[in-house]
Amino acid sequence: MKKILIVCMSALLCGCTLRGRVEIKEYVTFMESPDPNADTAVWASKGFKVSFGSTHVRYAKYKEPEINVSKTHKLHAWKGERVSAQIVVWTSTPLHQLECEVNGLKSAKAVIPAEAVSARFVRYTLTDEFGNGCGSHKKYAPSLAGDMLDNIDCIDMDAKSVRPVWITVNVPDSADAGIYRGDIRVSARGVNAKAVTVKLKLEVEVCDKTLPAASKWKYHLDLWQHPSAVARTENLVLWSDEHFKAMRPLMKMLADAGQKVITATLNKDPWNHQCYDGYEDMIVWTKNADGSWSYDYTVFDRWVNFMMDIGIKKMINCYSMAPWNNELHYMDAKSGNMMTVKADPGTKQFAEMWTPFLRDFVQHLTKNKWLGITNIAMDERPPAVMDEILGLLQKEAPELGVALADNHQSYKKYSYIRDLCVDLNSMPEPADLAYRREKGLNTTYYVCCAHKFPNMFTFSDPAEAVYAGWYAKANELDGFLRWAYNSWVEDPLIDSRFRTWPAGDTFIVYPGARSSIRFECLMEGIQDFEKLSIIMNGQKGESLPDLSVFKSSVKPDNMESLIEDAKKIFRQ
Repeated sequence: MKKILIVCMSALLCGCTLRGRVEIKEYVTFMESPDPNADTAVWASKGFKVSFGSTHVRYAKYKEPEINVSKTHKLHAWKGERVSAQIVVWTSTPLHQLECEVNGLKSAKAVIPAEAVSARFVRYTLTDEFGNGCGSHKKYAPSLAGDMLDNIDCIDMDAKSVRPVWITVNVPDSADAGIYRGDIRVSARGVNAKAVTVKLKLEVEVCDKTLPAASKWKYHLDLWQHPSAVARTENLVLWSDEHFKAMRPLMKMLADAGQKVITATLNKDPWNHQCYDGYEDMIVWTKNADGSWSYDYTVFDRWVNFMMDIGIKKMINCYSMAPWNNELHYMDAKSGNMMTVKADPGTKQFAEMWTPFLRDFVQHLTKNKWLGITNIAMDERPPAVMDEILGLLQKEAPELGVALADNHQSYKKYSYIRDLCVDLNSMPEPADLAYRREKGLNTTYYVCCAHKFPNMFTFSDPAEAVYAGWYAKANELDGFLRWAYNSWVEDPLIDSRFRTWPAGDTFIVYPGARSSIRFECLMEGIQDFEKLSIIMNGQKGESLPDLSVFKSSVKPDNMESLIEDAKKIFRQ
C-alpha cells in the first residue's frame, strides 16, 4: 500500500488558550483509490456542509448526500454500552485540514469523559457486488465504499466530495442515568486559508439499566483470527516479539467485542491456502530417526497465552484433522527436510500420524489446564470424512471436544458436538436446539460467500450486521461465526476485493487495528442480543418486540425501520 506524509495546519478552535495560532500536524496516511464511477457533474450545494447522518448508510464519496441537514442528534444507551453516530461532511470546493473535535458529555450531575468519546474518519475502499457469490469475482465492476474507520487527526477533501466521520461513545458502566449533552466541532480550511467551523450538538440518554462487560456476554462470537496476515501487512517476522506487539491492539478490539474463541492450527494451512496468506505452523511435528514422534508447542502455547491475557479464553478451536487437501507436513529428523504427505481420513497413514499426536496433545493440554476448553475443529467436512475423524477421536482422545462449521446437518448424527455452527440456510430443528441447550452445548450460525443476506461485505448495507444479532436471538441461537476477522487481501486499505469471493468476505477490520462500519454495526447487534437476553430473563418484565420478523434470511424492504422499532424496548 502506498503511504504518504501529510502536513495538516489546523487552526485551534475558539476558547483555546492559543487562539489564532496554527498547529502543524504531520501524519502518515494512504491515498484512496480513484472512484471508478465518479460523477461530480451535479452538485447543487455551495461551500462547506456538515450534518448528522445515519449509521445505517454508506455515503458515496463523490455524490452529494441526500440528507435533511440536522445539527443535533440523540442517542439512547444503557450503562456500559457502546453507541455510535455518523456525521457527514461535504464540500463544493477543496478543503484542507478537516478535523473533528469531540469533548466529554455532561448531565446535570455527572460527566461522560472526553476519552470515552471518539471521532474517526470513514475511509473509502474498492468493492464489488455479490454476483455469483462463491466463485471468480474478477468480472465484476468495482466501486468505492466507505467502510474503514481511520484514527488520523485530519484529512484533506477534494472539491465535490464527501467525508463521513464516525462518532463512538463508550458509556461507562458507572455512569448515572440521565441525559448527557456535548458539542462536536468540525473545522477545515479552504484554499484561501480561511477557517470554517460548524458546531453540532450530541445528546445521549442513558437508561437505568446496565450492560455487563464484554467478557461476560452470553453471545458466542467466533471470528477466525489470522496471525500470518498481520506479519505480512506490517512487514514483520512471523511469531517475533514485534509481531505479537503488533497483534495486541488488533486482538484487543476483538476481545472488546466479546470474542469467545481462540483460532489455532494443528498443522500447516488447514484451508489449503484459499486466502491471500497461508496459515503457518503453530505446532511443529518431527519424525525422529527411530520412527517416534515429537511435537514443539512453543508457538501454540505463546499464541494461546497471548490471547488469554487479552481476555479471550472460553474455547480454543484447533484446525484441523481434516485440512482441505488432507495434507500434513513434518520435519524428518533423519534427512533434515520438511516432508509433506497426504493422509486421507480412514487410511492407515491417517491413523498412524494422528494417533501419536492426539495422545501427546491431550497430555500437553492437561499440563497447561486447557483440556476442558479445547476442541478439534473442522470446517464444512462431508459426513464420510466426519465419520472417520470422530471415530478416531472417540477411540484415542475422547477427552477432546469437537467444533464444527456444519453445512451437512452432521449435528443430527453427532449430538455431542460441543461447538456447533450451522450454515445460515440450515437452521437446526427446534427439537435439536432444545436438546443441545439442555446439554449445555453451543449452537451458532455462520455466513460466508454463499450468503447474500444478512452479511458483512464491504458493499452490504451496514444494518445487515445489526440484523445479524437479532437473527441469532430470533432463531434461538447462541451467537455467530464468521471467517474471518483479519484474513486480509493484498492491499486491504485500498482494495477489499478478492479473486474468488465478494469483497470484504475475508476480513471485517483493517491493518493497524482500524475498525470498520461493519464491525461497529456487528457489535451493535451483539449488544442488542445481550440486552434482549437480560430483558427476557425477567429483569423488569417489559413486553417483547415481535422477534419473528427477524427469523428470515431474505432481506426485508423495511430492515432499518424493523430494527429501530424493535429497539424501543430498550428505552422502557
